[in-house]
Amino acid sequence: MSRSSNSWLQQQRRDPYVKLAHIQDYRSRAIYKLMEIDRQDRLLRKGQTVVDLGAAPGGWSQYASEKVGESGLVVALDILPMDPIPGVVCLQGDFTDPATVQRLLDVLSGRPVDLVISDIAPNLSGIRTTDQARSMLLAELTFEFSRGVLRPGGDLLIKLFQGEGADAYRKEIARHFTRTVIRKPDASRDKSREFYMLARGYVV
Repeated sequence: MSRSSNSWLQQQRRDPYVKLAHIQDYRSRAIYKLMEIDRQDRLLRKGQTVVDLGAAPGGWSQYASEKVGESGLVVALDILPMDPIPGVVCLQGDFTDPATVQRLLDVLSGRPVDLVISDIAPNLSGIRTTDQARSMLLAELTFEFSRGVLRPGGDLLIKLFQGEGADAYRKEIARHFTRTVIRKPDASRDKSREFYMLARGYVV
């Protein structure tokens, strides 16, 4: 086992959120990021239509499905396969592929979306500039998709990474929503450059 792999395993064993997710039968520790933001900002409600991008292994979709209930709809997409989740339509495909996006639109069938949540991230190369550029491309595609499906007044929650392009992206997003805030949940590791931008009140 490589030194980096061993370090990651040790970190996982010490992580209280990993332990909590196992106890509470959630698929990943990432669920606690969405849970904290939802408690603070009251994002999710019964009957909503939610799209979850970069959903695997499915923690965010699990939580969203619980919150929107049987009257709502959660559509989850990831390039990786996911085990089925009750109440969630799971799609596998590359979000950068227009054919995949069309499949997602077909499932929605013109149904206005209340909330787009995106924890999507690129496969990391270890080259910071390359990884940041790939991350910003995914963020731009997420915004483009959101503009096509969100109802007026809808919301967008998206993961970003500190680095080139992030500030300009935040300013562009702010032009199309009535309010934006930045969140760094407790479950987001201190060493991580990730943060979450919540944009509320989409203006068509």
